[in-house]
Amino acid sequence: MFTGIVEELGEVRAVEPAAVATRLVFEAPLVASDAAVGDSIAVDGTCLTVVDTGPGWWAAQAVPETLGRTTLGRLRPGDPVNLERPVRPDSRLGGHLVQGHVDGVGEIVAPAPDLVVRVPAGLVRYLVPKGSVTVDGCSLTVVDVTADAFSVAVIPHTAAVTTLGRKTAGDAVNLEADVIAKYVERLLGAGAVTPYGGLG
Repeated sequence: MFTGIVEELGEVRAVEPAAVATRLVFEAPLVASDAAVGDSIAVDGTCLTVVDTGPGWWAAQAVPETLGRTTLGRLRPGDPVNLERPVRPDSRLGGHLVQGHVDGVGEIVAPAPDLVVRVPAGLVRYLVPKGSVTVDGCSLTVVDVTADAFSVAVIPHTAAVTTLGRKTAGDAVNLEADVIAKYVERLLGAGAVTPYGGLG
């Protein structure tokens, strides 16, 4: 579980394609400082497992399914990436509950600070003004929602310490809707709630 508060702006060191899983190597002194094999780290909002680590770097593997359903398949050496380690039980929840499970890839219509993102069909129903959304791993508050897009206000600090300040119109971004909205939809769609708290 993550919070959408980016800890470090890392950099792609290498992309090593392979038949089963592509190996991605990231330069990230802070995140790599205590990384161990088996740990989870969010890369642009996508939860990956550490498979190797060394001074100032760590590596993960991504299968074709992950590469095809996120922006990770477009990464090249030198690209910046937003990184976050999982939240600890004793940590403050500074953003919102983020799983690192990308719901879809959006397209930037207008860049920060008044960021507008076009969303895939079916995803807009989880977005509400003043609700939460994760864009490339960044927890943001929705300003407005239209039929196929949403807007957020990106403060100068966030633009400076994440990739959002470098994105331009047409760029792709990973999106994760608030998990609470998805659970509410699932529960309401399953049937009425009984007086005992179970589903009818």
